[in-house]
Amino acid sequence: MKIKYRKESEILKALAHPVRLQIIETIAKLRKDECSVTTIQKNLDIPQSTISQHLQILRNKGIIDGSKKGIEVCYKVIDKRVTEIMQILKK
Repeated sequence: MKIKYRKESEILKALAHPVRLQIIETIAKLRKDECSVTTIQKNLDIPQSTISQHLQILRNKGIIDGSKKGIEVCYKVIDKRVTEIMQILKK
């Protein structure tokens, strides 16, 4: 039996944590969809180690991607479905 919606289910599982939703919202609203760990930490007042753990989960699921800018890594949301989900959640 082939299981449908496996990837979609994994994305929803990754989003099913309040900190990860806050991280995505912060990334989306700051720096034109790109945001460093330091910026996220300052905006959410959550320890940097916690943010890094959650960013790793989001990155592993293909929701965000990071690019090196100097000594920092800047993240952006790369899965447009997640952007749409966030808009729906804000209603």
